[in-house]
Amino acid sequence: MFTGALAASYYGIPRTTMDIDIVVKITREDLQTLMIALRKAEVQINAQRINNAFNSDFRVITLKDKKSPFTLDIILYDRKLKKKVGTILGLPTFYQTPEELILSKLRMIKATFLKERTQKDKDDIRAILRYTAVNMKTIKRRAKKEKTLFIFEELGIQ
Repeated sequence: MFTGALAASYYGIPRTTMDIDIVVKITREDLQTLMIALRKAEVQINAQRINNAFNSDFRVITLKDKKSPFTLDIILYDRKLKKKVGTILGLPTFYQTPEELILSKLRMIKATFLKERTQKDKDDIRAILRYTAVNMKTIKRRAKKEKTLFIFEELGIQ
């Protein structure tokens, strides 16, 4: 399932980055299969780093493509994915729901030490809200629970 700038572009205003962010529902038993698939895709992997990421609270793996300057961020998820059907280049795919995307961007803003690096996430949230219908009650309720409601309110969104 796509997330990050690609999903934000789908729901809001298109923008480019040097990476693709995906969320993968995975168990410990699936890690080996994931590593085999990544090797076949010619992505540089480090098994120890992948295992460490799986065991961490952050659960993100950043991988480099062997043939380009692009990276792939894989967010390892162990619960049911909240996703929405969409397309990319005319092909069917899944995107993180706009509500989950906004909430993840709020968490990223909260976790970012250098506040000037949060502007793209803030702009993404505003664009998603401008161009996509979302459940504001869900966002506010979850943001309050996750202690990110103050960030959402600072964006001046009603």
